[in-house]
Amino acid sequence: MTATRVLVLNSGSSSLKYQLLDMRDASRLALGLVERIGEQTSRLKHTCVGSGETREQNGPIADHDAALKAVAEELARDGIGLDSPDLLAIGHRVVHGGMFFTEPTVIDDSVITEIERLIPVAPLHNPANLTGIRTARALRPDLPQVAVFDTAFHTTMPESSARYAIDPRLADRYRVRRYGFHGTSHAYVSRETARLLGKDPAEVNVIVLHLGNGASASAVERGRCVDTSMGLTPLEGLVMGTRSGDLDPAVIFHLARVGGMSMDEIDTLLNKRSGLFGLCGDNDMREIRRRIDEGDQEAALAFDIYIHRLKKYIGAYYAVLGKVDAIVFTAGVGENAAPVRQAAIAGLEGLGAAVDPELNSVRGDEARLISPASARVAVAVVPTDEELEIATQTYALVGKSN
Repeated sequence: MTATRVLVLNSGSSSLKYQLLDMRDASRLALGLVERIGEQTSRLKHTCVGSGETREQNGPIADHDAALKAVAEELARDGIGLDSPDLLAIGHRVVHGGMFFTEPTVIDDSVITEIERLIPVAPLHNPANLTGIRTARALRPDLPQVAVFDTAFHTTMPESSARYAIDPRLADRYRVRRYGFHGTSHAYVSRETARLLGKDPAEVNVIVLHLGNGASASAVERGRCVDTSMGLTPLEGLVMGTRSGDLDPAVIFHLARVGGMSMDEIDTLLNKRSGLFGLCGDNDMREIRRRIDEGDQEAALAFDIYIHRLKKYIGAYYAVLGKVDAIVFTAGVGENAAPVRQAAIAGLEGLGAAVDPELNSVRGDEARLISPASARVAVAVVPTDEELEIATQTYALVGKSN
């Protein structure tokens, strides 16, 4: 029988998320998370979808090698282990592929070398991704391993949107340009939005709003990204859970010169102590909405700043695209926070976009329209599925030669 299963690995600095999918019907066989790797309080939570059984392990897991071996043992208990002849490939999420990687790529030593070269522009992510790749290759050196890059979907941006207005020779020397992130999500969601509208992706223009703790927007023209809010790093763009998003660069100079802060302190401030958390002490939208309902003015201002930035990007991308068929919300906040969706679209009726309050209040796991039938621009909620997108791209690449 032809192998059809793909194991997707998303390796973080102290975590390992995974899903095993059968690509004959894109069904999930198992999924789980190993967290707090390297600590005494490590935890592995594993779910076998077929049986509905969920198991947990608590206790020290020393490193990613031990974590993946523990995952392999859990999969083996379910009869779907890494040694199964049904396993076709392992797909890895890699955050930064620069301009070199524009599509999913079978991993070899030269690919690893290039991912290593990109560490200076993704110091928090690429090292962890590489750890997962090396561990998986050591366990199954005979199996194709595929890197799927968060930045790849955005490599179609024209130079006019990808370039910063600095000396291009200097920029090229240090790889300074706008790369964008959350690309697997933007690719999946824009394609699913077209399907929801009953059209081919090449027929529609979509503004995708990926709103989680990290947040980004993209302008997708006929299936190709032409602009996105994140830049050289995931710090640029929208207000996020703990990241500032867009900021006058001179703020950094001011904090260094006048505030006496070091570059590391400013880096920590902007990435970990800003955004919603910096504004009101909470980065959970549910908690912020609860505080607003209780009359908390600090939380209300944080929400208003978040929405104002979001609305600015919607308007900007409307101008970039010229014609918009749909505005779509996805990820944790985008899929679940009806007040965010309502507030972000409020006042855009002149652009043809509106939200139906009753449709917007419905909770669900399915892609759905939340705009009235009369709206010229559809507004939708489309749950993202980055693991399925990684598995689909991996299967499309490796399955051709299988």
